[in-house]
Amino acid sequence: MRGRALKLSAPRRLVCDLMRFSTGVPRVTVQRQMNLGPLLRARMAQQIKPSWTAIFAKGYALLARETPELRRAYVKLPWPQLYEYPVSVASIAHEREHDGEQAVLLSRIKGPEVLALTELDASIRRARSLPVQEIKDFRLALKFARAPAPIRWLLMWLGLNIARQRANYFGTFQLSVYSGLGAESLNPLTPLTTLLNYGPIAEDGSVTVRIHYDHRVMDGANVARALNRFEQILNGVVAEEVAQQPAGAVHPARMDNRKRR
Repeated sequence: MRGRALKLSAPRRLVCDLMRFSTGVPRVTVQRQMNLGPLLRARMAQQIKPSWTAIFAKGYALLARETPELRRAYVKLPWPQLYEYPVSVASIAHEREHDGEQAVLLSRIKGPEVLALTELDASIRRARSLPVQEIKDFRLALKFARAPAPIRWLLMWLGLNIARQRANYFGTFQLSVYSGLGAESLNPLTPLTTLLNYGPIAEDGSVTVRIHYDHRVMDGANVARALNRFEQILNGVVAEEVAQQPAGAVHPARMDNRKRR
Protein backbone atom coordinates (compact mmCIF):
# COMPACT_ATOMS: atom_id res chain seq x y z
CA MET A 1 0.00 0.00 0.00
CA ARG A 2 1.40 3.40 -0.96
CA GLY A 3 1.43 5.94 1.82
CA ARG A 4 3.70 8.85 2.61
CA ALA A 5 6.89 9.24 4.61
CA LEU A 6 6.91 11.79 7.42
CA LYS A 7 10.15 13.31 8.61
CA LEU A 8 10.77 13.02 12.33
CA SER A 9 10.29 16.40 13.98
CA ALA A 10 12.59 17.62 16.74
CA PRO A 11 10.10 16.64 19.52
CA ARG A 12 9.65 13.18 17.96
CA ARG A 13 13.43 12.69 17.86
CA LEU A 14 13.61 13.61 21.54
CA VAL A 15 10.97 11.02 22.43
CA CYS A 16 12.68 8.38 20.28
CA ASP A 17 16.01 9.06 21.98
CA LEU A 18 14.47 8.82 25.46
CA MET A 19 12.80 5.53 24.53
CA ARG A 20 16.11 4.24 23.19
CA PHE A 21 17.60 4.56 26.67
CA SER A 22 14.43 3.65 28.57
CA THR A 23 13.87 0.21 27.05
CA GLY A 24 17.01 -1.16 28.71
CA VAL A 25 15.79 -0.28 32.21
CA PRO A 26 14.33 -3.28 34.13
CA ARG A 27 11.20 -1.43 35.22
CA VAL A 28 8.59 -2.72 37.67
CA THR A 29 5.36 -1.05 38.82
CA VAL A 30 3.80 -0.88 42.27
CA GLN A 31 0.43 0.82 42.74
CA ARG A 32 -1.72 1.79 45.69
CA GLN A 33 -5.35 2.84 45.90
CA MET A 34 -5.27 6.01 48.00
CA ASN A 35 -7.93 8.11 49.64
CA LEU A 36 -6.87 11.74 49.52
CA GLY A 37 -10.04 13.12 51.08
CA PRO A 38 -8.29 15.50 53.53
CA LEU A 39 -6.06 16.86 50.75
CA LEU A 40 -8.99 17.21 48.34
CA ARG A 41 -11.06 19.14 50.90
CA ALA A 42 -8.14 21.47 51.67
CA ARG A 43 -7.69 22.16 47.96
CA MET A 44 -11.40 22.70 47.28
CA ALA A 45 -11.55 25.28 50.08
CA GLN A 46 -9.02 27.51 48.29
CA GLN A 47 -10.07 30.29 45.96
CA ILE A 48 -6.95 29.71 43.87
CA LYS A 49 -6.34 25.97 43.70
CA PRO A 50 -2.80 24.68 43.22
CA SER A 51 -2.44 22.21 40.38
CA TRP A 52 -2.45 18.54 41.21
CA THR A 53 0.88 18.26 39.40
CA ALA A 54 2.47 20.70 41.84
CA ILE A 55 0.85 18.96 44.81
CA PHE A 56 2.11 15.50 43.81
CA ALA A 57 5.57 16.80 42.89
CA LYS A 58 5.93 18.48 46.29
CA GLY A 59 4.67 15.42 48.15
CA TYR A 60 6.92 13.03 46.23
CA ALA A 61 9.98 15.19 46.81
CA LEU A 62 9.19 15.24 50.55
CA LEU A 63 8.86 11.45 50.40
CA ALA A 64 12.23 11.18 48.63
CA ARG A 65 13.85 13.36 51.30
CA GLU A 66 13.18 10.66 53.90
CA THR A 67 13.52 7.71 51.48
CA PRO A 68 17.09 7.74 50.08
CA GLU A 69 16.38 5.00 47.52
CA LEU A 70 14.18 7.44 45.60
CA ARG A 71 17.17 9.76 45.20
CA ARG A 72 19.49 7.08 43.85
CA ALA A 73 20.41 6.12 40.31
CA TYR A 74 22.16 3.22 38.62
CA VAL A 75 25.13 4.53 36.60
CA LYS A 76 27.83 2.75 34.60
CA LEU A 77 30.77 5.14 34.95
CA PRO A 78 33.50 4.67 36.03
CA TRP A 79 31.97 1.24 36.82
CA PRO A 80 28.41 0.03 37.62
CA GLN A 81 27.33 1.59 40.91
CA LEU A 82 24.50 3.37 42.70
CA TYR A 83 24.77 7.12 43.21
CA GLU A 84 22.70 9.04 45.78
CA TYR A 85 21.76 12.71 45.27
CA PRO A 86 21.34 15.13 48.19
CA VAL A 87 18.10 16.60 46.82
CA SER A 88 15.46 15.66 44.27
CA VAL A 89 15.15 17.12 40.79
CA ALA A 90 11.68 16.74 39.30
CA SER A 91 11.37 16.13 35.57
CA ILE A 92 7.81 17.08 34.60
CA ALA A 93 6.26 16.19 31.24
CA HIS A 94 4.20 18.86 29.49
CA GLU A 95 2.17 18.63 26.30
CA ARG A 96 2.83 21.77 24.27
CA GLU A 97 2.12 22.78 20.71
CA HIS A 98 5.27 23.32 18.67
CA ASP A 99 5.42 24.00 14.94
CA GLY A 100 1.86 22.80 14.43
CA GLU A 101 2.08 19.52 16.37
CA GLN A 102 1.50 18.40 19.93
CA ALA A 103 4.85 17.76 21.57
CA VAL A 104 5.90 16.32 24.92
CA LEU A 105 8.63 18.43 26.51
CA LEU A 106 10.26 18.10 29.93
CA SER A 107 10.99 20.82 32.46
CA ARG A 108 13.18 20.30 35.52
CA ILE A 109 12.71 21.74 39.01
CA LYS A 110 15.52 21.35 41.54
CA GLY A 111 14.62 20.78 45.17
CA PRO A 112 10.79 20.72 45.04
CA GLU A 113 10.83 19.65 48.69
CA VAL A 114 12.19 23.04 49.82
CA LEU A 115 10.04 25.20 47.54
CA ALA A 116 6.77 26.70 48.69
CA LEU A 117 3.85 25.08 46.93
CA THR A 118 2.95 28.44 45.36
CA GLU A 119 6.46 28.71 43.86
CA LEU A 120 6.34 25.18 42.55
CA ASP A 121 2.88 25.72 41.07
CA ALA A 122 3.99 28.97 39.40
CA SER A 123 6.98 27.23 37.80
CA ILE A 124 4.78 24.47 36.39
CA ARG A 125 2.19 26.94 35.08
CA ARG A 126 4.92 28.93 33.33
CA ALA A 127 6.11 25.79 31.56
CA ARG A 128 2.54 25.11 30.47
CA SER A 129 1.63 28.61 29.30
CA LEU A 130 4.64 30.66 28.17
CA PRO A 131 5.85 30.35 24.55
CA VAL A 132 7.98 27.23 24.11
CA GLN A 133 11.11 29.19 23.22
CA GLU A 134 10.86 31.20 26.46
CA ILE A 135 11.33 28.06 28.57
CA LYS A 136 15.05 27.33 28.89
CA ASP A 137 14.67 23.55 29.25
CA PHE A 138 12.43 23.35 26.17
CA ARG A 139 14.69 25.60 24.09
CA LEU A 140 17.83 23.60 24.91
CA ALA A 141 16.11 20.26 24.28
CA LEU A 142 14.87 21.32 20.85
CA LYS A 143 18.33 22.64 19.97
CA PHE A 144 19.86 19.33 21.10
CA ALA A 145 17.39 17.41 18.90
CA ARG A 146 18.84 19.05 15.79
CA ALA A 147 22.25 17.40 16.35
CA PRO A 148 23.14 14.24 14.36
CA ALA A 149 21.81 11.05 15.95
CA PRO A 150 25.21 9.50 16.89
CA ILE A 151 26.19 12.69 18.73
CA ARG A 152 22.83 12.83 20.56
CA TRP A 153 23.10 9.18 21.61
CA LEU A 154 26.66 9.55 22.86
CA LEU A 155 25.87 12.68 24.86
CA MET A 156 22.71 11.13 26.33
CA TRP A 157 24.59 7.98 27.35
CA LEU A 158 27.27 10.07 29.03
CA GLY A 159 24.66 12.30 30.70
CA LEU A 160 22.87 9.27 32.12
CA ASN A 161 26.03 7.54 33.34
CA ILE A 162 28.20 10.37 34.68
CA ALA A 163 26.67 10.44 38.13
CA ARG A 164 27.28 14.07 39.08
CA GLN A 165 25.72 15.35 35.85
CA ARG A 166 22.78 12.96 35.50
CA ALA A 167 20.41 14.83 37.83
CA ASN A 168 21.32 18.18 36.26
CA TYR A 169 20.40 17.05 32.77
CA PHE A 170 17.64 14.51 33.39
CA GLY A 171 16.38 14.86 36.99
CA THR A 172 16.00 12.23 39.71
CA PHE A 173 12.32 11.37 39.13
CA GLN A 174 9.75 11.97 36.42
CA LEU A 175 6.11 12.97 36.77
CA SER A 176 3.85 12.26 33.80
CA VAL A 177 0.05 12.14 34.02
CA TYR A 178 -3.05 12.19 31.81
CA SER A 179 -5.60 12.28 34.63
CA GLY A 180 -6.89 15.65 33.44
CA LEU A 181 -7.99 13.85 30.26
CA GLY A 182 -9.76 11.14 32.25
CA ALA A 183 -7.11 8.51 31.49
CA GLU A 184 -3.98 7.02 33.02
CA SER A 185 -0.83 5.38 31.69
CA LEU A 186 -0.18 1.80 32.79
CA ASN A 187 3.31 1.24 31.39
CA PRO A 188 5.17 4.54 30.90
CA LEU A 189 8.89 4.44 30.13
CA THR A 190 11.69 6.63 31.44
CA PRO A 191 15.46 6.28 31.86
CA LEU A 192 15.15 7.67 35.40
CA THR A 193 14.98 5.63 38.59
CA THR A 194 11.30 6.31 39.22
CA LEU A 195 8.32 7.67 37.35
CA LEU A 196 5.25 8.77 39.30
CA ASN A 197 1.78 8.86 37.81
CA TYR A 198 -1.81 8.74 39.02
CA GLY A 199 -5.29 8.36 37.59
CA PRO A 200 -8.36 10.59 37.76
CA ILE A 201 -9.20 11.77 41.28
CA ALA A 202 -12.76 10.89 42.31
CA GLU A 203 -15.11 13.19 44.19
CA ASP A 204 -14.38 11.37 47.44
CA GLY A 205 -10.61 11.71 46.94
CA SER A 206 -9.93 8.13 45.88
CA VAL A 207 -7.17 7.73 43.30
CA THR A 208 -4.79 5.09 42.00
CA VAL A 209 -1.15 6.12 42.41
CA ARG A 210 1.76 4.26 40.81
CA ILE A 211 5.52 4.31 41.15
CA HIS A 212 7.36 2.73 38.22
CA TYR A 213 10.87 1.94 39.45
CA ASP A 214 14.24 0.65 38.30
CA HIS A 215 14.65 -2.76 39.94
CA ARG A 216 18.44 -2.38 39.90
CA VAL A 217 18.11 0.43 42.44
CA MET A 218 15.44 -0.83 44.84
CA ASP A 219 12.94 -3.60 45.51
CA GLY A 220 9.15 -3.75 45.49
CA ALA A 221 8.70 -3.88 49.27
CA ASN A 222 10.56 -0.56 49.60
CA VAL A 223 8.25 1.01 47.04
CA ALA A 224 5.11 -0.42 48.68
CA ARG A 225 6.12 1.10 52.02
CA ALA A 226 6.98 4.37 50.27
CA LEU A 227 3.50 4.55 48.72
CA ASN A 228 1.92 4.07 52.13
CA ARG A 229 4.06 6.89 53.51
CA PHE A 230 3.30 9.00 50.43
CA GLU A 231 -0.41 8.89 51.22
CA GLN A 232 0.32 10.07 54.77
CA ILE A 233 2.45 12.95 53.48
CA LEU A 234 -0.18 14.09 50.98
CA ASN A 235 -2.97 14.04 53.56
CA GLY A 236 -0.70 15.52 56.24
CA VAL A 237 1.98 18.13 55.64
CA VAL A 238 0.99 18.82 52.02
CA ALA A 239 -2.71 19.22 52.87
CA GLU A 240 -1.72 21.58 55.70
CA GLU A 241 0.33 23.72 53.31
CA VAL A 242 -2.55 23.84 50.83
CA ALA A 243 -4.94 24.92 53.60
CA GLN A 244 -2.55 27.66 54.77
CA GLN A 245 -2.21 29.37 51.39
CA PRO A 246 -2.85 33.12 51.82
CA ALA A 247 -6.33 34.27 50.82
CA GLY A 248 -6.53 36.55 47.80
CA ALA A 249 -3.18 35.46 46.41
CA VAL A 250 -2.47 36.42 42.82
CA HIS A 251 -2.86 33.57 40.37
CA PRO A 252 0.62 32.53 39.08
CA ALA A 253 -0.40 33.00 35.43
CA ARG A 254 -1.65 36.52 36.11
CA MET A 255 1.57 37.31 37.97
CA ASP A 256 3.58 36.22 34.92
CA ASN A 257 1.49 38.47 32.69
CA ARG A 258 2.13 41.44 34.98
CA LYS A 259 5.88 40.80 34.88
CA ARG A 260 5.88 40.58 31.09
CA ARG A 261 4.10 43.93 30.81
